[in-house]
Amino acid sequence: MAGRLSPDAAAPVSSPPAAERRPARGLVLVLVRLGTTLLKRLALLALLLALVFGTVELLPGDAANATSERGESAADLAARRELLGLNRPVLERFRDWMTGLPTGDLGLSARGEKVTDLLSNAFPNTLLLGGVALLLTAVLSLTLGCWAALKPGGRLDRAVSGTATAVLALPEFVVAVALVLLLSLWTGWLPAVTLTDAGGSPASWDMLVLPALALTIPQVGWNTRIVRAALADEARAPHVETAVLDGLPPHRVLTHHVLPGALPAVAAGLATSTGMLLGGAVVVETIFNYPGIGSVLASAVTDRDSPVIAGVTALSGAVITAVLLLADLVRDLVTGDRR
Repeated sequence: MAGRLSPDAAAPVSSPPAAERRPARGLVLVLVRLGTTLLKRLALLALLLALVFGTVELLPGDAANATSERGESAADLAARRELLGLNRPVLERFRDWMTGLPTGDLGLSARGEKVTDLLSNAFPNTLLLGGVALLLTAVLSLTLGCWAALKPGGRLDRAVSGTATAVLALPEFVVAVALVLLLSLWTGWLPAVTLTDAGGSPASWDMLVLPALALTIPQVGWNTRIVRAALADEARAPHVETAVLDGLPPHRVLTHHVLPGALPAVAAGLATSTGMLLGGAVVVETIFNYPGIGSVLASAVTDRDSPVIAGVTALSGAVITAVLLLADLVRDLVTGDRR
């Protein structure tokens, strides 16, 4: 018929299949969720920085007194206070400091040095120490947790869980002192004090071993328990039971069916350890004379130096926020694949 439409003309324009639209929609939801989480954590970081300024203000004395030389007159102290801006309200000083933060301007220290210069020399060393400790923590906790999970409820599982609980209760400074006694003073295998080269970094790799172990050992206890609990929860999943009934070897069931589903909990535990590692680094660096932010922060507290303390807090908070976002991304990717 002349009025009949051809099959091509009559065919309606079809929309993309739902299976093709779902990944794009899931990616958008993940990005929106991560963006919302990032804004919340940045708001918490700003609140923490305000708390830092307020807390330093409540300490006895001020930066002018703390950094004054012997014999300075009251007029000299007044001039120093005016130079440091201490005669202005703390909220005004905090506002000015926060205004420069997005551009990387962390202000001047109480001794007239740029805070960015102080931290650019020390913070990379702390990141190196914390990164080595985090890597060791991940490898050891995954190894011990998976090893124990191969025979749940067995003698090895109980030994690993009990040891992890005992190690978790040990503070970093106790572990550091024990390591110095055992591996340095008694055996002489490793140096107890960190020496620096011309660039301000540790002079040799072996000077990283004791500080890294002092940070790693307590976190291995914490993360081993998290890994073991996550594996135990995932082992009860239907697909894991099906893999067992199919006769797959235990190690294959663990690596291909149990461990992938436990990764979000493992990643969250390691992300939490990042903050603990940076906090413990302040103590460990002091014990081993390590050239990191520990000594910078200790001097800043003595000097009542708000910009330096806030700068350390801001950089540490940025690192922790980035690692937490990475853990959130791992969780969303794993749960998204399951959906």
